[in-house]
Amino acid sequence: QVQLVESGGGLVQAGGSLRLSCAASGRALSSLGMDWFRQAPGKEREFVAAISRSGTGTNYADSVKGRFTISRDNVKNTVWLQMNSLKPEDTAVYYCAADVVPTHLGTSYYSSNPRNMDYWGNGILVTVSS
Repeated sequence: QVQLVESGGGLVQAGGSLRLSCAASGRALSSLGMDWFRQAPGKEREFVAAISRSGTGTNYADSVKGRFTISRDNVKNTVWLQMNSLKPEDTAVYYCAADVVPTHLGTSYYSSNPRNMDYWGNGILVTVSS
């Protein structure tokens, strides 16, 4: 069983920055593809960013490309989401998610599909004021 705990959320003004952290336990992080998703009030959960097991492959939603950066440290069992130039429309609960990636898919594989995620954190609120 994998536990994911998000931290680093809060209130920030538009144009500001926040860094979310996701601490993983229960399984070696190097076996997991990691994603961030978000859900705004009244909207469906949407993909934000993904990173492969090795960190060599990343993918971003068009809405955050160039502003957000996903990274990971498999020794520290932590994944980060650096969010810059935040906009009010980035306000949402952000979820960390883990995908147990079969070995044959390699270390550069990542998925952006929430249905492929095996574990989810409880989420953390990010509020961007205008």
